[in-house]
Amino acid sequence: MGDKYVAYVGTYTHGDSKGIYIYDMDIENGRLIERKTIPINNASYIAISNNKEYLYSICDMGVEAYKILPDGDLEKINERSIEGMRGCHISTDAKDEFLFVAGYHDGKVTVLRLREDGGLDQITDGIFHKGLGTVTERNLSTHISSVTMTPDQKYLLVVDMGVGHVKIYGLNRANGKLKLVDILRCELDSQPRFIIFSNNGKYAYLNCEAKKCVHVYSYEGDGEIPKFELIQTISTISQNAGSNSISIAMKISEDGRYLYCTNAGNNSVTIFEINQSDGTLQTVCSLPISGDYPKDVGILPNNKYIVSLNHESNQIMTFAVDYENKYFSWKWKPISIETPNCIKIIKVKE
Repeated sequence: MGDKYVAYVGTYTHGDSKGIYIYDMDIENGRLIERKTIPINNASYIAISNNKEYLYSICDMGVEAYKILPDGDLEKINERSIEGMRGCHISTDAKDEFLFVAGYHDGKVTVLRLREDGGLDQITDGIFHKGLGTVTERNLSTHISSVTMTPDQKYLLVVDMGVGHVKIYGLNRANGKLKLVDILRCELDSQPRFIIFSNNGKYAYLNCEAKKCVHVYSYEGDGEIPKFELIQTISTISQNAGSNSISIAMKISEDGRYLYCTNAGNNSVTIFEINQSDGTLQTVCSLPISGDYPKDVGILPNNKYIVSLNHESNQIMTFAVDYENKYFSWKWKPISIETPNCIKIIKVKE
């Protein structure tokens, strides 16, 4: 009780948007109050270090590092080139020793070492994926859409939407080099997008953009190669949603009880309850968000509210969730913000 939270929203800056927007949060009432903007070109994706002390952002020149001050404000540390086209997703390992960057446009995964002060050090590895998908626009060539370490910190999972599989790399912590150890292949034209893990680390959730589904895998990393076993596939859209929808963002609540997925086309958010015994998903509800192209979803720590970042209609919408009665309802006036793309919510020290 009395904990203070802030939200960071990354945006594209092709128009009037300026960069990363900082919001103070009223958790009990589900409100976001804009505080300030951190100027940065095309902060399309942001990541928070596991120790919650640093924020990393995509930018036109590569990536930028910021120190998170006690009140949630940001102080720039430095920036580094990734020696490639602008990234689309970034993440750190659990020890905050490395930053991983996914290259959608050039099919490159980049590894940078992190300094003790949270700053960005030199590139330790950069690998270009090769291959062809089908003739559809998103599948014509490699498009890396996300980079995520396994919970045991043994492997880096690189999701390639273009060729439709997840490359599994071992990470040499001494030199920061990656070594391919296996490939998790997906159905043709399914377009895998993001992979995340249950809080206990036993299950992985991979959403597929074109197939509009979440694949649920059990995960074991004790053998010579990691083992992923498909145990469930569940749709991210309602039956009457139509064929033009795609699955976009995916998040798990802080307590690990729920998984949330956004869908463009029918412009909805789907909430799943996670079975704590076997990791499978059960749909709670799938409802419209009254905006266009929800690129990301934020879950407030008490699970009472969610916020949808509606990229094309330039707004943030807040909804109160009733899990027992299986619906969510609109709260508060929409927040105007141009091309919001990513949201991170953290507790601050002040």
